[in-house]
Amino acid sequence: MDIFDVLTLIGGLCLFLFGMNTMGQSLERRAGDKLRALLGKLTTNKIAGLLTGLGITAVIQSSSATTVMVVGFVNSSLMTLKQAINVIMGANIGTTVTAWLLSLAGIDSSNIFIQLLKPASFTPVLALIGIIFNMFSKSAKRKDTGMILLGFATLMFGMETMSGAVSGLRDVPEFQNLFIMFKNPILGVFAGAVLTAVIQSSSASVGILQALAVTGQISYGAAVPIIMGQNIGTCVTALISSVGANKNAKRAALVHLSFNVIGTIVWVTVFCIVSAIANPIILNESASLFGIAVIHSIFNVLCTLLMLPLSGFLERLVTRLIPDTKNPENTAELDERLLMTPPIALERCHEVAVDMSNTAVKCLKMSLDSLRSYTPELAADIRQMEEKTDHYEDILGTYLVRLSTRQISEDDSTEAAKLLKMIGDFERIADHAVNIVESSEEMREKDLSFSPEAAAELEVLSKAVREILDLSLTAFTDDDLDSAALVEPLEEVIDNLKEQMRTRHIMRLQHRGCSIDAGFIWSDLLTNLERTSDHCSNIAGCITDMAQHNMNIHESLRESREEGKFFRERFVYYKHKYILSQTKPVSV
Repeated sequence: MDIFDVLTLIGGLCLFLFGMNTMGQSLERRAGDKLRALLGKLTTNKIAGLLTGLGITAVIQSSSATTVMVVGFVNSSLMTLKQAINVIMGANIGTTVTAWLLSLAGIDSSNIFIQLLKPASFTPVLALIGIIFNMFSKSAKRKDTGMILLGFATLMFGMETMSGAVSGLRDVPEFQNLFIMFKNPILGVFAGAVLTAVIQSSSASVGILQALAVTGQISYGAAVPIIMGQNIGTCVTALISSVGANKNAKRAALVHLSFNVIGTIVWVTVFCIVSAIANPIILNESASLFGIAVIHSIFNVLCTLLMLPLSGFLERLVTRLIPDTKNPENTAELDERLLMTPPIALERCHEVAVDMSNTAVKCLKMSLDSLRSYTPELAADIRQMEEKTDHYEDILGTYLVRLSTRQISEDDSTEAAKLLKMIGDFERIADHAVNIVESSEEMREKDLSFSPEAAAELEVLSKAVREILDLSLTAFTDDDLDSAALVEPLEEVIDNLKEQMRTRHIMRLQHRGCSIDAGFIWSDLLTNLERTSDHCSNIAGCITDMAQHNMNIHESLRESREEGKFFRERFVYYKHKYILSQTKPVSV
């Protein structure tokens, strides 16, 4: 093996890792909705969690990635520690799929139909289809399908390149002696753990072992301990990802490590006993690609069968190793780890945005209450909630922008744009709440009050604003198009109410029945309530437009006003529902 073979080996390894990464990311994007559905089916049932972990890992081809996802889910309270344990166990079985795909390269037969099963026969066809889909299709899903095929073809080409580069090692005595040394189970486990820790993928390290197996110098006696060690090495990724996470997330990463360490110790012990007593002949035979895939699967299934009944023990163990503290931890609102799975990250963004919307609406309603029954405690609560919405807008805006820079599906991109547009409106609603409570405070400081007629008018407008807040909130949280359709006619009525109340205010000024100070506060209140309804209109319009795949909110609103029979009917209904008293106003 000369320097050119080494360079070829490095190139093959790079192609192999690149292909695996590309295929995994493309599969993840293509199966985004399915990943979300799998997460939704999680229960405390062990088998359901196990199958979920197996399914997700089989899709994205990496138990390390699945475990990092799980750490992020636990850190964001999307998953309990008990659920995480079962998912992690399933992930260890799901990761064996890659080894079975790579074992196809070991097919050896003169039969033409069997030859067609070899990757060298069908990967060029897959690569051709993949490049056509990727270059000439406008559909995001077809492009992802093309990248899946290209990733798989690149992976298999890298595998064959590595195998060809190391084939000359079959005649090198030092290489043979190296793997004779790995027949020592401790050294074999250590070698497998280190290799996997370096490349952070047990699937990739098993693939490298399969590539080396073509030399015929790797016996089953050396391959078994290496495969066992690979399960320990793959824990490094999850452990690194848990840095800075809350205690439950750290426990999830520690479960992954404990599960693999305990399973490896038990089965290495069994392996050593069997080797010492029976010394099976198969341990001295050369390992094949298919044989390595079988061993990899059997070992992971045996580890799961051993530890699944002990999931409760694992939970207690990691809880004891990482005990609770007296001060409760704050759950991470938007975990960085979730960016690895954009569909789940977007789902989490929506949950945080819903919390933000509820906070903003509650804040505005409380500010309306302060006009009738002001207390310093109520004002402090309103300001605290407004600060909370500011925080939400900051973290959501930053997170959604970062998410949008990733390769995500067209639907997810639309959802991210929708959230980005609406969080600004909810934040402004909370700002108006603070403005209203400041008006309430000013009235008390200056010992001002509104007349019964003005108070009655303000009560009518306040009820209309409360209803439009509820409609826009329902439209957003439930994606309710019916509620969204009711917002715009009510917003038009609120605009009319404002103008009527402004006119009446001018009449009071003319009759010297309104003080200048009270008049300024009255004008500020009308402006804040009218602008609140404008933001509700923006929110409902965004919901409607996104459902129609249209980003031009103002155009949609204009059309609904000019051409909508439903709009006119609801406008008349709200106009009669929120009507001002006909009593002639004389004072404020």
